[in-house]
Amino acid sequence: MLKVGIDTISFYTSHYALDLALLAKARSVDPEKFSVGLGQQVMAVSAPDEDIVTIGANAALRAIRDIDVSSIEMLLFATESGIDQSKAAGIYVHDLLGLPKRCRVIELKQACYSGTLALQLALPFLRQHPDKKVLLVASDIARYGLGTPGESSQGCGAVAMVLAANPRILAFDPEYGVVTENVMDFWRPNYSDTAFVDGKYSSKLYLNMLEKSWKQYHELSGRDFSDHAYYCYHSPVPKLVEKAHQHLAKISGNSQLSAEKLYEHIEYSLEYGRKTGNSYTASLYVGLTALLDLAKTNLAGERLGFYSYGSGCVAEYFSGTVQAGYQQVLDTDYHAKMLAERTYLTYGEYEKFFLFQYPEDGSDCKIPRYHTGQFRLAAISDHKRIYEKII
Repeated sequence: MLKVGIDTISFYTSHYALDLALLAKARSVDPEKFSVGLGQQVMAVSAPDEDIVTIGANAALRAIRDIDVSSIEMLLFATESGIDQSKAAGIYVHDLLGLPKRCRVIELKQACYSGTLALQLALPFLRQHPDKKVLLVASDIARYGLGTPGESSQGCGAVAMVLAANPRILAFDPEYGVVTENVMDFWRPNYSDTAFVDGKYSSKLYLNMLEKSWKQYHELSGRDFSDHAYYCYHSPVPKLVEKAHQHLAKISGNSQLSAEKLYEHIEYSLEYGRKTGNSYTASLYVGLTALLDLAKTNLAGERLGFYSYGSGCVAEYFSGTVQAGYQQVLDTDYHAKMLAERTYLTYGEYEKFFLFQYPEDGSDCKIPRYHTGQFRLAAISDHKRIYEKII
């Protein structure tokens, strides 16, 4: 069967961040509630002139840097932070990147799962059209509200992947396990700027759906726990991923493995998430990017396990194999520089960013300029978002 999968991958997050020790102080809680209890260190904070379009476009600009864009015939934009009830956010990205007119563009939504849905929709197209490529952008800004239980797991980020036949980074296996159940663990009605979440219930569902999707995947593929060298999980908070991997080991008959050994399977994949917080649809693929960038051994030929979970809920388990020479295509130095050069906000600056509001009455608004990547949201005028290139 023709190999299809990830040809390039790039990750982007805001230039601004908040040390969760400052948030703990402001909320009068022990800092270890976040650093140990959640496994979270830093929250990425989007500036007022950043949104899912700008952070997604910045990730995509890196992903296409050595790609013949004339071969990109589809742009799939996955998000749960939608900016319009009709127009796909990907249309703006298509324009900012100067992609070909002959290109399908659509926005996909199902909580944190839709990036994986976009991936699975693209793979059959690539098998049928091996000379074409698909640009997948997963981009989100996680918001729960000041002083809410979910505040410490907020964050933002985007991952862009060019998907292709005979990929240079990772080829996906055809087998997968997928389960859908109608539940209310996390949702955001149209009238609310922030999500509603039942955290304990959602964590329980996360583990339950892992078990169901893994069993399907195992039965269809014949692969066992030991057939995967490393694992990537959707990561609302890193501590949940640690618990999930221990649970997977238990249900797959590997409870004899030490906690240290199990942690080795996931430690690299959690590093970028610890420094950025939840990025919803992008989160699983932020983990993959971190694993590829940071693993100290050559991953070529190794099979990776992937667990994707979207509240509401849909869960999927699938796998893929890292390709020889993958290191030559990575954007590791850019990612390291981006994270190292962020500006850390005071608590007051964080609150100011959070409370900034776009007009909701149709009035025009010029948005203050902050330190962004190569694209920014400059204004809202006549009910339209106006984007600006900084190149």
